[in-house]
Amino acid sequence: MLCQRCGKKEATVHLTKIVNGEKTELFICEDCAKETGQIPFNGNDPFSFQNLLAGILNPELNSFSGIESELKCNRCGMSYKEFTQQGLFGCAYCYDTFDNKLDPLLKRIHGSTRHNGKVPKRRGGTLRVKREIEELRQELQREVERENFERAAELRDKIHDLEDKLGGE
Repeated sequence: MLCQRCGKKEATVHLTKIVNGEKTELFICEDCAKETGQIPFNGNDPFSFQNLLAGILNPELNSFSGIESELKCNRCGMSYKEFTQQGLFGCAYCYDTFDNKLDPLLKRIHGSTRHNGKVPKRRGGTLRVKREIEELRQELQREVERENFERAAELRDKIHDLEDKLGGE
């Protein structure tokens, strides 16, 4: 098979990229792989932590075409591309600079932008009750949308009971 990029040489590199369930395959020659920077042929491990992290941090960039972000931190000068390669920010102000790119990234990695850590059993009773109330409110909303008002009334009553319990503590 010929290289899909240059159409001249034999394709020796098979790239498969899956982003949001959409699969993209590209068959290219070694020279085109070097030019696009898809696989470093300079002795570095293509499956190194930095390369894997770069793929997680920045899958929305179409790396087949070499598009790069020009966004840079005003304080330390770090670019978003450097962040995706290193996996570390240069300074505290990078969080503000790259804020609009971090929320989608955190959602993709963790499933949410809100921290939902574990709570020790001996502590955090109030926190557990608050989480239960939040889950019940979400379920209540779903039941109202389904027009299942009897179940919604039960959930409403449970929520009120838990809120009363919280108020008493």
